[in-house]
Amino acid sequence: MMRIRKNDTVRVMSGKDKGKEGIVLTVLPKKEKVKVAGVAIVTRHLKARKQGEVSRIKKEEAFIYLSKIMPVCGSCKKACRVGIKTLENGSSARVCMRCKEIM
Repeated sequence: MMRIRKNDTVRVMSGKDKGKEGIVLTVLPKKEKVKVAGVAIVTRHLKARKQGEVSRIKKEEAFIYLSKIMPVCGSCKKACRVGIKTLENGSSARVCMRCKEIM
């Protein structure tokens, strides 16, 4: 089970955006990278490809490594490690290791 999923709130723990929080937009499990809203903004210069199209400069989020972020618990509002707990019905759930609440 992945400790980070799409639409989770996460905090950046290292790098140039240290301390920023955002929502996960995309997760690439095989490459161990994520795209977070408002974090790792890069500038892309887009050239006009068709006649009538305008060249422009676009700012967008880039992928960052999964090891640089931690999920933020919904109940204690702090960055936390994630554990896995098996529920009574046999399914597994992610658990905050600080307050032991299900995420």
